[in-house]
Amino acid sequence: MPPQPIGVAIAGLGFGEKVHLPALAAAPDLKAVALWHPRQERLDAATAVHGLKGYSDWDALLADPAVEGVVIATPPAPRFELARRALEAGKHLLLEKPIALHADQARELQRLAMAGALSVGVDYEYRAVPLFMQAERLLRAGAVGTPWLVKLDWLMGSRSDPRRSWNWYSQADQGGGVIGALGTHAFDMLAWLVGPLGSVQALNSVSIAQRPHPNGGLASVDAPDVSLIQANLQWQGRPDVPVPAQVSLSSVSRCGRGYCLDITGSDGSLVLSSSNQKDYVHGFELQHAPLGEGLREVPLDADLAFTQTWSDGRIAPVARVLGWWADSIRSGNPMIPGLAEGVVSRDVCDRVEASLSHT
Repeated sequence: MPPQPIGVAIAGLGFGEKVHLPALAAAPDLKAVALWHPRQERLDAATAVHGLKGYSDWDALLADPAVEGVVIATPPAPRFELARRALEAGKHLLLEKPIALHADQARELQRLAMAGALSVGVDYEYRAVPLFMQAERLLRAGAVGTPWLVKLDWLMGSRSDPRRSWNWYSQADQGGGVIGALGTHAFDMLAWLVGPLGSVQALNSVSIAQRPHPNGGLASVDAPDVSLIQANLQWQGRPDVPVPAQVSLSSVSRCGRGYCLDITGSDGSLVLSSSNQKDYVHGFELQHAPLGEGLREVPLDADLAFTQTWSDGRIAPVARVLGWWADSIRSGNPMIPGLAEGVVSRDVCDRVEASLSHT
């Protein structure tokens, strides 16, 4: 008989309920068994809809023997403490990102996971998006040769309306801002596709300095909504082959171009782009230009395609990451992307946040 699915609890009922819950239903080796939220009324509403056990007490959730793993999809600030206690209780984890507010916290989670032989995945879901996987495959096959320049523009408009309410996203000490939202993904995908980030310099800016407070009046915003970054990447981990990179991040570009990654090298160019600001799967296009030729669209290899399509494109890559996590738990092999990747990205976020700011 096949083994029983691994029992998983979801902590956080925003992205956790909208994306992780349906993604878990599509992962055959995993089964949602419980929900956690600190506000009882919000928890009760969710458990009534989904027919799952609910906990507002974290220790009670961790004491439930049916809970073998936990998806932590809360806002960033409480994530480290919840993860630390879960690891001490012997639970496998899948963490949303940024995985902690500082790199030293991320390294502490890594230490606890290794000591407990626990699998901890990080939901860097772009690694599971088919055309990103296709781009990685092409780069490894030499499609651009040795990269000469990497340029990533990620210009989104999710925070461009000054009437949007002040919340944790507006607060730097709560993990808010564009560096935690987009930068943590950008630094992971650059390290994955090209190589580790070496030197980093950034100019960070708060464009909308006040937002309406839910209790009335205006509240100050100190989390950057624009970050312009210059970095050196190490091609395939080789410090002797530095690759200059320019990264532009914005959450206030009303009519921004969306996502565009352009990698130019000795033997060609690769461009991965999407103007769809509402869905990070549907709308992407991958183009390749061998040396001396123009860009042409790259068809997707069949083995990378998703087997199911959802109207919410976020579900498919998250389900794929959850499947990798289940395989890691079953096999005992390290999870990729996991805490090693999370520590690297968090370290770069720290260095970018510490760079020059202009407000």
